[in-house]
This record gives sequence, structure tokens and C-alpha cells, in this order.
Amino acid sequence: MNRQLAVHRDRLLSEVGLTADEASKVATLVAADIRFLSSEAKAEIKAASPVSISARIDELLVFQAWMDLAHSLPKHPVIVRAQVVMQNYICFVYLKDACFEVISKQAAPKSVAARCANHLSRGPVRDFRNAFSHANWQYNSTYTGLECWVRQNARNRSGSLKHFVVSQDDLTFWQTLSRAVAYATYLQLGR
Repeated sequence: MNRQLAVHRDRLLSEVGLTADEASKVATLVAADIRFLSSEAKAEIKAASPVSISARIDELLVFQAWMDLAHSLPKHPVIVRAQVVMQNYICFVYLKDACFEVISKQAAPKSVAARCANHLSRGPVRDFRNAFSHANWQYNSTYTGLECWVRQNARNRSGSLKHFVVSQDDLTFWQTLSRAVAYATYLQLGR
């Protein structure tokens, strides 16, 4: 996962607030942050959901198997669209609720794990997650990104809708970071 994230070094520095050294080994440092949490913090993370850590790991492995299978098939719009929905659901809805929110609360505030989890559950990523999970998205006209709408006041679901575009580069970065944080977290907790 560290190698996959290396291509996103500049964004890890500017958007997540990592140092150059941290950006070169994100998954390794997240794993260390989780490994060295107190037993109480680890118990809180595990207790945050009735779903076991081993079931979460299984879900990630099956998701990766699906992505590998989809990439091995000839490109077809049906497969690509199924990939988009599956990938965005796992990376931004499932993992935000199951992993990132609790990690942002339990990990040390300035740790790599906390900064990555905060990035994945706040700001533009949160806006995208909300637009996606509330069916307020569509492909842009060139199929190179997604047009999205999110309520200005998300708490009471009122106010006008804010329109924004999420590029393929945004999605690739966010999805790669999402999977790296989740794998590093769950593999440490599953030991």
C-alpha cells in the first residue's frame, strides 16, 4: 500500500498534512499507530460496531478480489459502472462509518492514522460521501469524474444544494488512501 500511495505524495503533503517521510510510508505508520494504541482504545474501536474485525477483513479481501476480477475483464460500461458503485460504497460509506470515524477519535490527534482518518471523514471527502450515499451524483459529460450535490446544511438536510465535481484523480487518491488506512487498521486489530 505504501507504493500505491507514493504516486499521491504531493496530495498527502498538502491535503492530509503529512511530512515527506510520513508520506513515503503511510500504511506502515498507520499500522504502528494502531498497534501501539492502549488496549482500552483498541477495545473501543472493536466495540464501535457489532461486526467483527475478521468479518471486516473478509469484506476488504472480497472487495479486492472483485476489483482484480473487474480489471481482468474487457472494459465494458456495465462492469465499469458496477466498479464505481462498489468502490465508492466500500471506500467512503462502509469504511467511514466502520473505521475512519472511530480511528479519528481513538488515535493520537497528530498521528498519521488520525490525520488520514480525519481527511477521509471530513471536508471534500465527506461531501462526496454524503452526495454518493444520498444518490446526489452522476457521471460528468466526459465520464472522467462525477458531478455531485450536497446540502449546504447537512445536519438538518435543509438549504440549497452545493454543486461540485470530483475528478478521477480525486477518486483514485481518496480510494487508495481509504483502503490503505482500513487494511493497516484491521490487520493490526485482527492480530
